[in-house]
Amino acid sequence: MALAAIALAGGTAFTDGADLPDSESATAYALLAEDGGTPTTSGNIVWKPSGDPAGEMLAKIRTLPGVVDVTEPRVDTGTGTAYATVVLDKDADTAPVTEAALAYDSPDFDVEVGGQAFTELPGASHGTEAVGIIAALVILVLMFRSGWAAALPIVVGVVGVAASLLLVMIASHAVDLAATSLTMGALIGLGVGIDYALFIVNRHRKNLSRGRTITDSIADALDTSGRAVVFAGATVIVALLGMFVVDLGLLTGMARAAAVTVLFTILAAITLLPALLAILGTRVLSKRQQVTSHRPTLSARWADLIDRAPKRAATAALLVIALIAAPVTMMRVGDADASSDPVGTPARAYHDLMAPAFGDGFDASLLLVAQVPDAASSTAFTNLATSLAEVPGVATVAAAGRTVLTVVPETSAQTEETADLVHRLRDEVIPAAERGSGLRVYVGGTTATSIDLSDALLGKLPLYLGLIALLGFLLLAVAFRSILVPLVGALSNLATILVGLGAVTAIFQFGWGSALLGVGSGAPIMYLIPVLIVGVVFGLSMDYQVFLVSRMHEEWAHTRDNRRAIRVGLTETGQVIAAAATIMLCVFASFGFSGERIVSGIGIGLGLAVLVDAFVVRLTLIPALMRLIGRANWSYPRWADRVTPRVSIEGPVLETIKS
Repeated sequence: MALAAIALAGGTAFTDGADLPDSESATAYALLAEDGGTPTTSGNIVWKPSGDPAGEMLAKIRTLPGVVDVTEPRVDTGTGTAYATVVLDKDADTAPVTEAALAYDSPDFDVEVGGQAFTELPGASHGTEAVGIIAALVILVLMFRSGWAAALPIVVGVVGVAASLLLVMIASHAVDLAATSLTMGALIGLGVGIDYALFIVNRHRKNLSRGRTITDSIADALDTSGRAVVFAGATVIVALLGMFVVDLGLLTGMARAAAVTVLFTILAAITLLPALLAILGTRVLSKRQQVTSHRPTLSARWADLIDRAPKRAATAALLVIALIAAPVTMMRVGDADASSDPVGTPARAYHDLMAPAFGDGFDASLLLVAQVPDAASSTAFTNLATSLAEVPGVATVAAAGRTVLTVVPETSAQTEETADLVHRLRDEVIPAAERGSGLRVYVGGTTATSIDLSDALLGKLPLYLGLIALLGFLLLAVAFRSILVPLVGALSNLATILVGLGAVTAIFQFGWGSALLGVGSGAPIMYLIPVLIVGVVFGLSMDYQVFLVSRMHEEWAHTRDNRRAIRVGLTETGQVIAAAATIMLCVFASFGFSGERIVSGIGIGLGLAVLVDAFVVRLTLIPALMRLIGRANWSYPRWADRVTPRVSIEGPVLETIKS
């Protein structure tokens, strides 16, 4: 209640700005800022046919608050289309301009607005997560056959997420956070929060069905599944905070918000949930479920199948992983432009009106900002401006100031041809013009910035992947005192990450189903998506690995029978891992239908990755490989045993056995 009161009183202070890496586009913006003046942003108003009532419309817009300038219309006589650029103060409200322009829209006078100033950035979710929560509740009812037991994970997950998001709203006044941080927190927090509570409730119900008292059952559930939840949640938090190596402000802000949400869901699972379990008592079990059944479960039959044919199971799992992950080899990172937006949306209507008249690159202009220290440099800059019109891929060149040129490409911002043009200008055309003079020219603009962000990401992504793979290996080695189990776990985590990236590439870049999600046609993958998928999928994969192998390890410590340990671990955790993954798929997939390309990409990528990770990797590939490896799974060098901290995630009984 205190968090809610503070959040409602203070409101939010989210920012949509992104820190630029040390790049050429950042230098170009810095040079522009040195000229002083009020920071501005601009967008376009386009109409067809040219002529009245355009004059009246533009005159009205010039009088609106925040409008700095409205340029003279540019007309394409061939199509009868015209547009004017509106320059606004950086923080001006664009809604009055949009309303004033669209007020003149009619069947005989088509008006659209677009460009940077009028582009709506993704914001907080619009309640799509409610669909995922309802689906999760249905799955839990089917699994537990008890309304009370089904409601507990939902209640605990929602409370943990709600409290954390209130804190994120308050923190937005002190830390730079985008509004999408709320969506990311809700997306990840609901998935892991419901799952964490599910594992504890499942253990408690099993204890009760075996005749343990309520108090003893809750204590045991916290000492076993509760420990696993804390360990697994900590790995998710570490993976999210590992995004700091990418060093992009927007991403690190989202990572901080998501990490806080995961922390709150852990706290809710180990504090609120036990209290609710104590209050409900045996009501978490239905009368029918209190009767012991000796029929083999589906998990037991699956464990038997894996035990009898481990080679075929491992081969089939690897083929599925390779098939889904294959498109990642063709992934392109960049920004989607209006040409890929769904037909009928304002951005697509703006593009379809502008492009036939003024070319596909009308909204992908590049800013060439120059340092001209002397007369020789000034001559070289003039020669560059003249020669640019002959460069392949350049549509038009215009002066935007004494030392600034605007270059409009022939192709749209999201195409490979435009990216190639930027690199050609930087690597060939501009260095040739600078040679022998003090002239220095930097390529900037929104399109160049997107390319620089993508290049910076791809340069650091291998480091991030390597870091989390090493982290996963070390954490699992500490937990299970084994070399092969952590090695297989770390490699399988990387395989799941590639599955998520491959699925996103196929759906959102190739366009295989993107229209069904309401996000338009295929386009490059926004740089946020790969990093978030890498970090979150690693953490979630570690969750399932910990829950599965900890039960195997517990049985191994008691029996020293590798085959039995695998069968028991898979039998007792298979159902709950399958249910947890299905719940997380529902939660993530509900964000996939948000209509926002970035949010949808993250939701679908995470959902499919979790689905494959649970059913193909954890419940098939891992037990099959461990069955083939044999007792060597649990081998650990004596020197490593002496230096490795003793951390048990299976409870004090196993700690005694280990010692």
